[in-house]
Amino acid sequence: MTNTTTSNRLLLASGSPRRAELLTQIGVSFTQLTPAVPEQKQLAETPQEYIQRLAHDKATAGLGGVEGVWALGSDTVVLAGDKVLEKPKDYADFESMMLSLSGTEHSVLSAICLRSWERQFSRMVETRVRFRHLSKAQIEAYWSTGEPEDKAGGYGIQGMGAALVESISGSYSNVVGLPLEALVPMLEHAGIPYWQENQS
Repeated sequence: MTNTTTSNRLLLASGSPRRAELLTQIGVSFTQLTPAVPEQKQLAETPQEYIQRLAHDKATAGLGGVEGVWALGSDTVVLAGDKVLEKPKDYADFESMMLSLSGTEHSVLSAICLRSWERQFSRMVETRVRFRHLSKAQIEAYWSTGEPEDKAGGYGIQGMGAALVESISGSYSNVVGLPLEALVPMLEHAGIPYWQENQS
């Protein structure tokens, strides 16, 4: 459970329940909010530049005018070659995604930005994920679970989507949405404690 005040010094500038669960998993106390940041890729931006900008903008928006706290912004994309895979619009879009990922390796990129009004720490993390060869029946069955509809790339590795994966190379938590291996050193530099008993 997350606290409802800013006294614990960390604001999670994301509405993602998965990012909240990962912070809770390592015993970080935080307040969760959803910043009003448009998620629109600019024409000249690479996917890497796009997610780094969004992570920074979310952290800045989350910080608002509050002093004495840190805000954490993050953004994650799934890349198949040079194509960014967003949340599927419908079944046809989802099926196209799954067929492009079937039996191949793709990248999951996350950018994180932890900032106060005085300091800022930023990182970008890449994980390589290889999918099993998927049949159309398997693709249809996974869609019918309802899980893919709100997931970038059309799958959730922390859920039933794990059955699609043959192997991963790199950070597992990055694929879920928040690379803890990169974040923990940032928390230490910022003096934000973890391994705490979470309060209701």
